[in-house]
Amino acid sequence: MAKLLSCVLGPRLYRVYRDRGPARPSRDGDEAAEGAQDGSWESYYQPRTLEKHADSILALASVLWSISYYTSPLAMFYLYRKGYLTMSKVVPFSHYAGTMLLLLAGVACLRGIGRWTNPQYIQFITILEDSHRIGTPEIKKKLASYNFDFRSWPVDFRWDEVTSRSDSRGVSLLRPEPKHRSAVNGFLHAIKKLPCQIASYIVAHTFGRRMLYPGSVYLLQKAVMPMLLQGQARLVEEYNGKRAKLLACDGNEIDTIFVDRRESSEPHGKKLVICCEGNAGFYEVGCLPTPLDAGYSVLGWNHPGFAGSTGIPLPQNEANAMDVVMQYAIHRLGFLPEDIVVYAWSIGGFTATWAAMSYPDISALVLDASFDDLVPLALKVMPESCRGLVTRTVRQYLNLNNGEQLCRYQGPVLLVRRTKDEIITTTVPEDIMSNRGNDLLLKLLQHRYPKVMAEEGVRVVREWLEATNAVEEATVYSSYEVDEDWCLSVLSSYQAERGGHFPWSVGEDMTPEGRRQLALFLARKHLRNFEATHCTPLPPPAFRLPWHL
Repeated sequence: MAKLLSCVLGPRLYRVYRDRGPARPSRDGDEAAEGAQDGSWESYYQPRTLEKHADSILALASVLWSISYYTSPLAMFYLYRKGYLTMSKVVPFSHYAGTMLLLLAGVACLRGIGRWTNPQYIQFITILEDSHRIGTPEIKKKLASYNFDFRSWPVDFRWDEVTSRSDSRGVSLLRPEPKHRSAVNGFLHAIKKLPCQIASYIVAHTFGRRMLYPGSVYLLQKAVMPMLLQGQARLVEEYNGKRAKLLACDGNEIDTIFVDRRESSEPHGKKLVICCEGNAGFYEVGCLPTPLDAGYSVLGWNHPGFAGSTGIPLPQNEANAMDVVMQYAIHRLGFLPEDIVVYAWSIGGFTATWAAMSYPDISALVLDASFDDLVPLALKVMPESCRGLVTRTVRQYLNLNNGEQLCRYQGPVLLVRRTKDEIITTTVPEDIMSNRGNDLLLKLLQHRYPKVMAEEGVRVVREWLEATNAVEEATVYSSYEVDEDWCLSVLSSYQAERGGHFPWSVGEDMTPEGRRQLALFLARKHLRNFEATHCTPLPPPAFRLPWHL
């Protein structure tokens, strides 16, 4: 009877992976799909008829509930206008709702009976219960042969296993400096701004964060679920990927996958690339395949609220998640910070630059199609009349200040700019100078080389950034007759004499011509163009580590 109850309350089982060996299996179509325990089982879990139909009913109910949730403000307004929100109308409706809940509970019980009669599910639920009760490596290895609702996966690593930090509220973020006022003026100002603060909070926590992170919307996740399952299967079966659940300091559970290439023949296998996905990206179908197919060890993770990760994707939660991912990579997977590269696409630049700022010893940082600040991009998609509200909301609740965080990092950086980017441009995709990747580069160079990036340095770099293809770029570069050997010798001499900590004063006693050459040289070393739109996957050959002296 206890096993039947476990089947009723147990997670949905999606797939039984083929038996994983040390090497990638052949992609030959007639290769037998072995299960984790029984070679006769197919790769996909085969539910019995009763479980299959009950699952379909419950999935439909879940989708309808999600639609009702998102449309509830409009529905409540409509019902109020029609006079349906009265006690005489609400009581019968509550009876209907209670009846529906009882019917759905009955369907869930029928699904449990269907699972109870399936030996494949019985074996899975037994292993899952053992993993929670015993948790030995052997049991967890058996559990890794199944793909199921990640909420039931046991925690593999906690944020407080290795850190001495006792504050569980969250890691530190860079925040705007508060304006200094007297006690009386400060109180009056707070009262005056209270309505605006309430409006900003409502905007940020309703449609604001969903516009910023559409991948957290349940309906979108439901639509892409088949692709996510296929992507997980590819990573696990072909690359021997190891999935793990990490517990962040805010209580959110982070879904991760790790592909280890350290024992392979790949020349880059000893380097770990941690991938930070975009606002609708998942490690199953996001930017992770780029460094993976380039031969690196990779660690992918999903934003809070995405797929198997819990929580809400707000900046503080994002940083908390990135912190536990870094701790996991260093203390559980055994990578030194010097062997870790953080790679981000689009909005993932926020967590990537936070990691670079907070873990300054990492090897390198690669930012693809990222931006310097969220405010200009948010203003682009909102009405001009909402300018003040949008700016205040972003600064207080959604402050993705990538440029500010990037300037706190001392290591090698490479920016990849999409020349046809339609997302992080503030006008039209054809206007390449409105690409916020330009501003990210300028902020980085102006912080690191302030004497070089004086007025003439900024001017020539902007001229170079206006190039929309490789030919135009080379034309601008050659027109200033940049002597790369001279630039390299100047930078190397400065580093040898004064050390490598930024900002540098190199260029202080240099001619304007020398500063222009050095500015173009540095810009070309820190930014590469990729002729594609925002969502085009970066080809593995285009993934390169940043330049450094």
